[in-house]
This record gives sequence, C-alpha cells and structure tokens, in this order.
Amino acid sequence: MEAAPAIPVLDKGFVRLVDQMGDDRAIVQAARVSYGEGTKTVREDAALIDYLMRHRHTSPFEMVVFKFHVKAPLFVARQWFRHRTASVNEVSGRYSVLKEEFYEPETFRRQAKGNKQASEGAFHDEEALALLKGVEEEAYRAYQALLERGVAREMARMVLPLNLYTEFYWKQDLHNLFHFLKLRLAPEAQWEIRAYAKAIAEILKERVPLAWQAFEEHVLHGATLSRTELRALKGLLTPEVYEEALKALGLSGSRLREALEKVFGP
Repeated sequence: MEAAPAIPVLDKGFVRLVDQMGDDRAIVQAARVSYGEGTKTVREDAALIDYLMRHRHTSPFEMVVFKFHVKAPLFVARQWFRHRTASVNEVSGRYSVLKEEFYEPETFRRQAKGNKQASEGAFHDEEALALLKGVEEEAYRAYQALLERGVAREMARMVLPLNLYTEFYWKQDLHNLFHFLKLRLAPEAQWEIRAYAKAIAEILKERVPLAWQAFEEHVLHGATLSRTELRALKGLLTPEVYEEALKALGLSGSRLREALEKVFGP
C-alpha cells in the first residue's frame, strides 16, 4: 500500500502508517475458517467481531498487522519499547550522526502529589524552558566536539539528553496494538505518549472500524470486576432491576443473557 500522510504529534514528531496487512474482513475470515466461510454482511461481521472481543478470542485479531513510522523523543520511545510484542527497527546512533532535534513542551507539568510516577497541573515557566534549551545546545555542541575529536559515534551520543528525537519502524498485530492502546490511552499514562496513542487510534478507527467499535465497547471503556466487587453489586441489585436497566440501554438476546450471567451467574 502507499504510505499514508504523517499525523503530526508534539512539536516535531509524527506517526505515519507505512503498511497494513488485513482489515475487519481478515478477522472475520480467520474466525470462520473452521466453516470455510469468508465475510458475510457488515451487520453479521460486526456481530461476530463484537462476540470475539467480549469473549477475549484474541487470535483472529492477530491476523491483522500494522506497520508505523514514528518520530518521537527518546523518553517516549523507551516507554513505547516496553511493549515487547512488536518488531521494531530504530535509527542507529552508531551508524548515523543524530540530528539536532529536541522536544520542547509548550508547558511544563508539576510532580503529582498522589502518584510518584505521574504529573499534574500545566504551568508556563520561561526560565525552565530556557534551562532546557541551554542543556540541549550545550549537549549537542559537546556531541559535535567529540565527533570532531575522533570519538566513535556510539560513544559520543552518551552526552545527548532524553528529549532528543529518534525515529523507528513499529510493526504489531492488532490484538497487541489494542493492548498497547488500552494502556497508553489511559489517563494515568504520560501525556506525551498518550498523544502518540491518540494518533494511532485515529488510524485504527478508519482502517478497522468494526474492530475498533468492539474494542471501545468491551476493552477501552469497559472494566473487569473483582470477586469482592461482584459480591457488592449482587447485594445492591436484583436480576430484575439489572435486566430492566440493560434493556433500557439497548441490550437484548444473547448480549442481555451474558451481561446478567456476568454478575449473577448462569
């Protein structure tokens, strides 16, 4: 396929879809392979994909693969690479001289009081931005000086800060890509990587709309209840009251029965 236009992210980054193997039809075909049947109507396909998602039948979603070209700050890339279910190839600082491109945020965030690894409350600080830019300039001058003195590229790069931009190709199947998005679209994820996750989400909404709809319904905006939480719900609800509430929201048939069984059992 022809590479899609890049989606700008942050001040100098982007996400670009390079290639795609399969779509909603591939998920359906994989699920129906036992019966030798391919895609049917859109409504039937949507119902099947929804069933697969809510019952966590993940292998059909692995039949769809996306490959992205990403430009992101090093600290974002290092978070990204913690997801070890993809094939990745990053620009090499041993082979190439790295570009003088740094992420400079429009605003800073304060350290969160209730979460040691999170931030909160955007604020402007010109002096803080000046400090950041000063470090960037000094670090890149040192990098160039080391290269000019004959220091190997693989060693000279040690002086560069984590807001330096890097580029990489990222290839991942849809099931694991959904897992990535579940984590990186969450409110507690770092703001910068959430910006990249939102860009990828927009691509998936367009490319696999039926799968995305099921993912939003059952995973992204769904929740898993513990045994204790289920016991509490049972103490507050009756099957009749819950059934009426579900019907009012449009659930019927097998979906209605499954929802009741989740809380009250078969």
